[in-house]
Order: sequence, then C-alpha cells, then structure tokens
Amino acid sequence: MVQYQLDATFTALSDRTRRGILERLDRSEATITELAEIFEMTLTGITKHIHLLEQAGLVVTEKRGRVRHCRLGANTLDLETAWIARHRRALADRLDHLGQFLERDTNPEE
Repeated sequence: MVQYQLDATFTALSDRTRRGILERLDRSEATITELAEIFEMTLTGITKHIHLLEQAGLVVTEKRGRVRHCRLGANTLDLETAWIARHRRALADRLDHLGQFLERDTNPEE
C-alpha cells in the first residue's frame, strides 16, 4: 500500500502541468473549465491530469450542478517526505564513507 501511494504521488508530481495545477489550486479552488483555460488544454486533457492528482490524494473534486470544482486534497506529502529523507540520509552516509576511504587512500602513512 505504501509503495502504491509513493508511486501515485511521484507519478502525479512528475509532470509540469500537474505541478502547475497544484500551485494554482494552492491559491484557491477552480473549476475544470477554468483550469483548462489557464493551461490551454482541452477539457478531456485537463480531466486526465486531475484524475492522476486525485488518485494521489493531492486534489479533490466536487460536482456542483453541472460544474466540477477542484481543490487541494488531504495528502500532506508526509509519507513522501519521510521516504526522501530516509534515502537522503543513506546517500549522505555512503558519501561520508567514500570520503573517509579516499582520505585513507591518499594518506597511506596513517
């Protein structure tokens, strides 16, 4: 389940348009039509982007009458942030070990 959430989030965030949609929705909610106009896309195209953002929990849509409104979802990226932090620490440890190895290799008298 965790891996699916990470995959869905990173897939959603991998596209410039979807990141732009999130930035726009951070200011206020918008309709699908408004987003399509802002990003110069068809309704079908923007709906596909919104669907991927919804799967990741980054966007929530609500139908009011005939109009679908979008707003930011509940995903606060805590799981994704923790995953990145864990891998950042692992990489930093590897680089520290490499640095220590290179120091020993260039100073053989120690």
